[in-house]
Amino acid sequence: MCGRTACTLAPDEVSRACSYRSRGGQRRRPRWRDGDADNYRPSYNKSPQSSSPVLLSQRHFDKSAPVDECVLASMRWGLVPAWFKESDPNKMQYSTNNCRSESILEKKTYKDPLLKGQRCVILADGFYEWKRQAKERQPFFIYFPQSQSGEAKKDTEEQNDGSASNNDQENDALSGPSEDRETEPEWTGWRLLTMAGLFDRWTPPGGGEPLYTYTVITVNASPNLESIHDRMPAILDGEEEVRKWLDFGEIKSLDALKLLQSTNSLTFHPVSSLVNNSRNNSAECLQPVDPDSKKVPEPTASSKMMMSWLKSGAPQKRKDTSESEQNKTETVAKSAGPLHQWLQGTSKKPKVN
Repeated sequence: MCGRTACTLAPDEVSRACSYRSRGGQRRRPRWRDGDADNYRPSYNKSPQSSSPVLLSQRHFDKSAPVDECVLASMRWGLVPAWFKESDPNKMQYSTNNCRSESILEKKTYKDPLLKGQRCVILADGFYEWKRQAKERQPFFIYFPQSQSGEAKKDTEEQNDGSASNNDQENDALSGPSEDRETEPEWTGWRLLTMAGLFDRWTPPGGGEPLYTYTVITVNASPNLESIHDRMPAILDGEEEVRKWLDFGEIKSLDALKLLQSTNSLTFHPVSSLVNNSRNNSAECLQPVDPDSKKVPEPTASSKMMMSWLKSGAPQKRKDTSESEQNKTETVAKSAGPLHQWLQGTSKKPKVN
């Protein structure tokens, strides 16, 4: 299952972190759908009913858009089906936060959007899961390993740059002068978790603004996570899997379902029980702890690699937040990267409403 996530990048950073290579070989950054960048709020502790950044095909909004064009949208977690008849979406009688991949074709709530090609990718720094032990539940933060840092990262980029240059030269002949082509440098910051999901568009029976909502598809837990929980989100590992999941024109629904497999590519660490309360929203929610002492443990190999990545990576310019906006969102996570804060030994206490 997946009942809590974290997504702490600023809107512009989310866009850069989702840059992708088009069919023509150009690196592109997806734009936010009109107004959605303002609706998204970074958070260390996102719960159902909150809004999250979602990546999907632009063709869902513009039928004439290029087949490979992606767009970012802010959608509410907890799918409200288009056929829901109540005037208040909060009157849903059952939970649609998660959808089991095994029964996705058995329930109209999920079958309808799947067959319509309404597939999306939910973006997050990572997700939280709780392990039952004795009378307590120990929370863990689960995410993609950030292992390509320092020289290893540079070597990979140089190799990619070489192959990309060859592709660009080939595409120049097809696409015209290079200055006419849109390009975007590859993101070298935090690698966002990419979870497979479905979305739907619900309109109030009496008319009004449509509400876009999503559900996270889950699969059996991978071997390295099953000791924590028996389910996990369906992870799309890599740009190619993301492309196939979003390309509802070329990849039909039944073929897309084959992408929904458990993956052993995630890592995790125990975190404080502060995350149990969704009102707690600070970098301390992500900080690793020793489950026995509840204190910050000695750095592990994984955290050392992440520290190396943070030191070697060039600082990214973040959007400034106006004073009025800060007053509105005091409990919302600041745009500074979460790992940068807890690896630096942040001492801030979580804010509780």
